Amino acid sequence: MRIAIGFLAVATLAGATACTAPDQPAPATTPTASTALQPPAETLTPLLQQELPNVQGKTFTSAIVDFPPGARAAPHRHGAAFVYAYVLEGSVRSALDDKPVGTYRQGENWVEQPGTHHVLTENTSQTDRARLLVVFVSNTGDPLKVDDSHP
Repeated sequence: MRIAIGFLAVATLAGATACTAPDQPAPATTPTASTALQPPAETLTPLLQQELPNVQGKTFTSAIVDFPPGARAAPHRHGAAFVYAYVLEGSVRSALDDKPVGTYRQGENWVEQPGTHHVLTENTSQTDRARLLVVFVSNTGDPLKVDDSHP
């Protein structure tokens, strides 16, 4: 299983740099927040988005998530998506639902089941960035990430 997932990650990265089909989204980033009260936020750059031809209503999306030094993502969910995350660079602290906090370093990975509450995602370093390859299998048309409401 780990080997298959590793091949998936490599194939996704290789395909993203070799393919420029018109149905792929243009690379984009989400805005970052940089105020004295909040740590910087992550950015998400889509690599490939493709409806699955053999699973009606499902879409495969791969993306690079970049965490600048000290960056932290807002608590969020990925709806009905199955999520696979692989640490490309640096180290990330993550907590899902009521599970203990885990620290994942370069070459390590985790999965998130549909509906999981991602309560913590942060770069462990104040000086170096962290980068993830994230793969989503989601319902076609659903948002990939929905931040928790803020009071």
